[in-house]
Amino acid sequence: MGELRPLAEGLSEESSALAQALREMFCGLDVSVRRYASRRFRDAGTLSRYLGGTRVPPWEVVMDLFTDLAEHCGTPPTPEAIEWVRRLHRAAVETSSSPRHAMELLERQLADADRSARRSSAHGDVLGEALLQRQHRIADLEVRLNQLEADWYAERSRADALEAGAQEAIPDVADLLLERSALRAEVSRLAGELEEVQAHRELAEKRCELLERQLETIEAAGALGDPEVKVPEPEPDPVVVPQAMPKVLIVDDQPDNLLAMTAVLATLDQPLVAVSSGRDALKALLDNDDFAVIILDVQMPGMDGYETAAHIKRRSRNRDIPIIFLTAMGTDSEHSARGYAAGAVDYIGKPFDPWALRAKVSVFTDIFLERRLREGGK
Repeated sequence: MGELRPLAEGLSEESSALAQALREMFCGLDVSVRRYASRRFRDAGTLSRYLGGTRVPPWEVVMDLFTDLAEHCGTPPTPEAIEWVRRLHRAAVETSSSPRHAMELLERQLADADRSARRSSAHGDVLGEALLQRQHRIADLEVRLNQLEADWYAERSRADALEAGAQEAIPDVADLLLERSALRAEVSRLAGELEEVQAHRELAEKRCELLERQLETIEAAGALGDPEVKVPEPEPDPVVVPQAMPKVLIVDDQPDNLLAMTAVLATLDQPLVAVSSGRDALKALLDNDDFAVIILDVQMPGMDGYETAAHIKRRSRNRDIPIIFLTAMGTDSEHSARGYAAGAVDYIGKPFDPWALRAKVSVFTDIFLERRLREGGK
């Protein structure tokens, strides 16, 4: 596992070109496969398959190579070099896309969402315990204050002093009142923070549910396309009146991307509305109200994806339409967190995996149709 294995045989031209470019970059690091995999906390066997061409790596792996090579050589990559490798990667993804590759992508997203949910749950437990402690302390102070007040009223000789507001002159009472006030302020702060954490956890849990449905969609599609997998005959469903399929709004300033996404989603047999700017997207949403999902590019001139999403979420008519952010800036926690904060419910990186994109759109379409049935729509 220390040396690079030869390129695999029978590779497509696109996969071979990408693997050769990655191998040249990797050789510039002057490090073994096993050592580099350990450095990046990756599996050495998987990294070897990436470099051998049998697997197309996620774009984050390619960017890690660029970053490490720049650090090792002291020279950053040129924008032209990054764009050249990006084109190779896009071509390799498009020609080698499979249900397995899409499932790996969605499983990574599911793992990220699950970690986010567990972190939020643990943080919420800590906040809940701290909040409970403060509330207990306030209750204790209330009892002590009530007891002191009862004692004062029992002491008839001090009634005049109490009526004159002399409580401030009694150190014990003054200190207890100050502590109670401070604790109440802290309880208010902790309650607000706990509410935010719980909301974050609920969103992460919803993302997990969406990704699990997307994985099930790909599994079903992969099984139907695999002659070795025996799919049981579906049980007959009761007669259901066919529903008009909802639209999908695709927003990207690059004509090639619009063309590619339109071609990939055309197999879903539902209306596609493709526009090239945030302003055109807002106009399309004014003209139609039956969109199941919006695929929104992040990096666009003028009104970018984040700003477009903010405008959409401010409209009562459109705020419930789910948004999938399409981003070439990476799908790390920082970018995905910003996307979720802007109102996105899902994201996919560029170059996108066709199977994964279809699965995401299919699930949101199913959710739209399920909601329409519950509401008695047609």
